[in-house]
Amino acid sequence: MGNGDAGARWSRGIRPGAPGSKATRLELFYDLVFVFAFLNVTTLTATYPSAASLVRCLMALALLWWCWTGFAGLGNVIRTDQGVVPLVGFCTMAAVFLVALTLPEAFVDRPGGLPGPLVFAGCYFLVRTAQVAVFGWVSRTDPELRRRWLPLALPVLVATALVVTAALVPQRLADGAAESLIRLAFWVVALGVEYGVGLVLHGAGWGVVSASHWAERHALIILVALGETIISLGLGPKFIAGLPLTWSVVLAAVCGIAIASMLWWAYFDTLALAVEQVLHGTRDRSARRALARDAYTYLHLPMIAGIIFFALGLKGLLTDVANPDTPRWGGPLPRFELLTLYGGVAVYLLALNGLALRALRKVRRVPVVALVLIVALIPVAGPLPELAALGLLSLVCVLMTVAQTVTAGTHRERIRQVALEEQLAAEAEQSEWRRRHL
Repeated sequence: MGNGDAGARWSRGIRPGAPGSKATRLELFYDLVFVFAFLNVTTLTATYPSAASLVRCLMALALLWWCWTGFAGLGNVIRTDQGVVPLVGFCTMAAVFLVALTLPEAFVDRPGGLPGPLVFAGCYFLVRTAQVAVFGWVSRTDPELRRRWLPLALPVLVATALVVTAALVPQRLADGAAESLIRLAFWVVALGVEYGVGLVLHGAGWGVVSASHWAERHALIILVALGETIISLGLGPKFIAGLPLTWSVVLAAVCGIAIASMLWWAYFDTLALAVEQVLHGTRDRSARRALARDAYTYLHLPMIAGIIFFALGLKGLLTDVANPDTPRWGGPLPRFELLTLYGGVAVYLLALNGLALRALRKVRRVPVVALVLIVALIPVAGPLPELAALGLLSLVCVLMTVAQTVTAGTHRERIRQVALEEQLAAEAEQSEWRRRHL
């Protein structure tokens, strides 16, 4: 399957992917739903800032991520914009939107409407079973693919059954906080099944048909998460609704943009290119599947979580700074906002270092130093005014980016040169084809 060798036996309704496949516009359209989902996760957690709310945020984010990885895997194996697949995608997209829409009631049902936990569970079930059903249709004519399909289908059924059980059973066993804890326990087990089986398979699942597509899809979802930070910058101050635009808001926005830009640079400047090149160069199918699973499916999730945590802290900070009653430089950061702001960047850098260690077999010293420094500065930043704490974090991120760029030297130039040569070769080939056929 790694080379789309079963394509000759596939029906016209579903067309196989190819080694040179790229992300399609339809897949980007699917990602718009996840933009809303990430925004909903951030808004919900910011509305009820507490440790319990943060845990629920992580659980919801993990389930959303697993839904998204199913779309990414499907788009790597087949062409999602050909045949009947777009129709399936549009229906599934509606279910994903409902999953995002019902996030506020995924754990606690609100009176006066539909049962929120059950609606959430039902939509999650529809999304995951639809993905597995398409994989099953693809594998029907190939015995080898059918053997790979069964280990992937069973955990989906078990996990979705646990999420449905979490929606139906806890309210019959307890009330209030105990009901939420029981429901959370079912969610934890469901996530353990989904993520745990992926580790147990040791790369024996679906092959990576196109390394370019796989890397590009994950890079784009990182951009979606960074877009959540930009949205927090715009919506956090609420000056659009009537609050004045002050110098404090301007300074906070500039610092926020600086940090988001540095987070982008830390991943996209060389690391994303280097990991993709390693994935391309991994010829053994089992090793490639394991690398794709570890470096992308698993290690990109904490990157997403770190960005969303940062957006969460930034949202609260900007809301406080924009308030006319707040002192000019803001008061001390509340503990929740401090931990999400600094902790989000720390989690992101930790995931980047894990990604480099897994894919490149090397430790990136500058991000490690920056990670240790950010963690050490948390107790220092606590008593500082909010703008000073944000400025301190942005200063560390800018210094990290400059130091990493300077110290990378020839290694950075070599990685970027290889990427540029690949891009120029692909553009020349496309131009030649268009000259002949269009």
